[in-house]
Amino acid sequence: MASSQQYAPAPLNVSFADQEAKREAEHQRRERLRQKQALNLQRENILSQRTSNPARRNALEAALRDIEAQIAELN
Repeated sequence: MASSQQYAPAPLNVSFADQEAKREAEHQRRERLRQKQALNLQRENILSQRTSNPARRNALEAALRDIEAQIAELN
């Protein structure tokens, strides 16, 4: 059974630790990307909501500020 993710054989001068570090860095990059996508979906959801209730509007604005701050941290 073939793996869905295959790695090319590493050159002999690349150590196992270097390969592991590269894999870990790629994993972290993908995780940040997933988090950013999830936050952007939440942001879009908040922006699409309409309300005339001032308390609800304040809560949505606070949530939007929080999400945008989290997105900024990921950048």
